[in-house]
Amino acid sequence: MSPPIPVSVLSSGDKPIPLLGFGTAEYPFGSSSDMRDTILHAIKLGYRHFDSAALYRTEQPLKVAIADAVLLGYIESREELFITSKLWCSDAHKGLIVPALKRSLENLGLDYLDLYLVHFPVSVKPGEYELPVKKEDLVEFDMNGVWEGMEECKRLGLVKYIGVSNFSCKKLERLLSVAKVVPHVNQVEMNPLWQQKNLREFCKTKGILITAYSPLGARGTLWGTSRVMDCQVLKDIAQEKGKTLAQVCLRWAYEQGVSVVVKSFNKDRMEENLDIFNWELSPEESHRIGEIPQVKGFPGIEFVSEGGPYKTVHDLWDGEI
Repeated sequence: MSPPIPVSVLSSGDKPIPLLGFGTAEYPFGSSSDMRDTILHAIKLGYRHFDSAALYRTEQPLKVAIADAVLLGYIESREELFITSKLWCSDAHKGLIVPALKRSLENLGLDYLDLYLVHFPVSVKPGEYELPVKKEDLVEFDMNGVWEGMEECKRLGLVKYIGVSNFSCKKLERLLSVAKVVPHVNQVEMNPLWQQKNLREFCKTKGILITAYSPLGARGTLWGTSRVMDCQVLKDIAQEKGKTLAQVCLRWAYEQGVSVVVKSFNKDRMEENLDIFNWELSPEESHRIGEIPQVKGFPGIEFVSEGGPYKTVHDLWDGEI
């Protein structure tokens, strides 16, 4: 097993979040036949933060993997793990949030989640867990009602921390104006080709931890791009340092003071991705990465419709794209 992964203490909490987590989203969702084995191997290697979602259909294999990890002695109990799941858009309605979390807990075989996130600032008609969503099902997102439901989940002890995902500065400002509990985390796309400097600075001032998803670009998924893995600047730095391009991306993100969720089901790469903590990028290398032209990999056009709440991509991201 690798050395322990560094952690960060979230605001108003005592259970720290590991700064490198293991993602479980594989597209098409639910298509992996060996998800349980993959997660179990990740636990054996030393991963302790697992990122799931109702949409991903990975909560049940994660349940089995956790139980098996205890039986095999990889961990003593579930308490050693930090488990995240997310509220899908079809459940993002006042009155549906607590039942949705209870379903996730049943799927996971857990009494509580460590972190529960609003997956997108988007609502669709209740029913399907799917992406892309049906454009005709897009409805107004009731931020106040949804966040009240998230706060209720925390009040009931069903989750330790609550947060959001894919929220812009403007949407966070709106949420903070009504929230009794400040979101602990904002999980967003972040990598050397989409560095989120303004959002990171905003969240830092508000005590909100950024978690980076798609740190390698998520090539091969609906929301991914090959641009990160094809970036010549990153290739050059990796070659110069004797590291993989993935390690350079993950180390860069770690040095920005965020937590990172990385997904690879290849056993060698799973181990390589843990090897980012005993070396660092030079100031010159960091500068070169900082100069990479920026382009968002996932614009979210699936949530944009002339007949829906977001008419354009700029509406969805409030121009932060």
